[in-house]
Amino acid sequence: MANTYVQIGSTVTVGSGGAASIAFTSIPATFTDLCVKFSVRKDVASIDTTLTFNGNSANVSSKYIYGTGSAAGSASAGSTIYSLATQSGDTANTFSNGEYYIPNYASTSAYKSLSHDVVNENNATAAQSYLTAGLFSSNSAISTVTIAPTSGNFAQYSTASLYGIKSS
Repeated sequence: MANTYVQIGSTVTVGSGGAASIAFTSIPATFTDLCVKFSVRKDVASIDTTLTFNGNSANVSSKYIYGTGSAAGSASAGSTIYSLATQSGDTANTFSNGEYYIPNYASTSAYKSLSHDVVNENNATAAQSYLTAGLFSSNSAISTVTIAPTSGNFAQYSTASLYGIKSS
């Protein structure tokens, strides 16, 4: 990564028994942008995960395009920023990989946009890719970022890291 990326805190690695969410709290307002990189798997047969800021899931929306290897499409999520995670029945020891990029996260005078990309595969018989544009409709600076499965838990060895990006 470019030398403008600075890891904030430690990488979160889910331990035995799983975790209902991965959260980054007390994010300092000393960077220009944020980037969350993740590699996750769920312990149930469902791929959906969500992103929230400052514990608030009411002020988010997104539009995304996706491809599955056999189909493509687009959709809107009026009150959610979706992602996907490898599910319990998929190939053992595979994880979805992706990132959220949040520019201007510390602003207190503007809404926060974000971009998101994630990929997932299941033993080369199924593949998914999502590209998302999202909006957090709040003038509050982002101080907490949480990713969570819509059902079940993140499985052991799922990881996420938070980076602050310095302006160059």
